[in-house]
Amino acid sequence: MTESKIRVLIAKPGLDGHDRGAKVIARALRDAGMEVIYTGLRQTPEMIAEAALQEDVNVVGLSILSGAHNVLVPAVIEKLRANGLHDVTVFVGGIIPEEDALALKAKGVHAVYGPGTNTQVVVEEIRQAVSHQTA
Repeated sequence: MTESKIRVLIAKPGLDGHDRGAKVIARALRDAGMEVIYTGLRQTPEMIAEAALQEDVNVVGLSILSGAHNVLVPAVIEKLRANGLHDVTVFVGGIIPEEDALALKAKGVHAVYGPGTNTQVVVEEIRQAVSHQTA
């Protein structure tokens, strides 16, 4: 019996138009054997939550460089939960101050990754988080 692939949705919420980091992470996760869906730029929290529901993902990764993480990330989490996606792991990448990262984690974010984070760290932490979902 084969193990099912981890399904990851990578999204760029808000008006931020810089997606290089999102594409680097998407490529690293795909190279690690995960199925990756990239939503593209300028997604609303509703669009992200609907895509996560339709794609039946295990993980949602949000890339934010606009500074709107304190508004957009909780809104995405709220919409995910409203769609019944209580077990989806959420991670965030971008320029996020430490105190904001702590607040986001308190609201349900699994991990926050800043610039220069080794992609292998992200891969392993996603694998661990998903293994806890199914355990």
